[in-house]
Amino acid sequence: MPQTMTAENLYQNLKQMPAEERQKFFGILSANAFQNEDMSHEQLFGQLAHDTFTAAEAMEYLEVSQSTFRRFVASKKLIPASTIGRSQMFAVPDLKAFKKALNTARRVEPLAHSSL
Repeated sequence: MPQTMTAENLYQNLKQMPAEERQKFFGILSANAFQNEDMSHEQLFGQLAHDTFTAAEAMEYLEVSQSTFRRFVASKKLIPASTIGRSQMFAVPDLKAFKKALNTARRVEPLAHSSL
């Protein structure tokens, strides 16, 4: 009975390929990955709706520095969904809403200064 191809098997086979063949493979893969699919945002990222990010992932997602992120948490503008040991985890929906509010505030702020 033939063995079912798994992601781990594929990875092990890719590691054994010569570098030039791996480059060809990834070129073919990237050219054909979503060729005939118009996927919605929900289809691509829907699995993240119930996920959590670490503080480092949240900083990257929000595009803020570590000090700015810590200030948001200290002032309770951002509240961790859970804490595991010393690690704070942030709910993706909360981060998404916060980022939207942050971007709105950034757009409004230059307008307020231009009227001075």
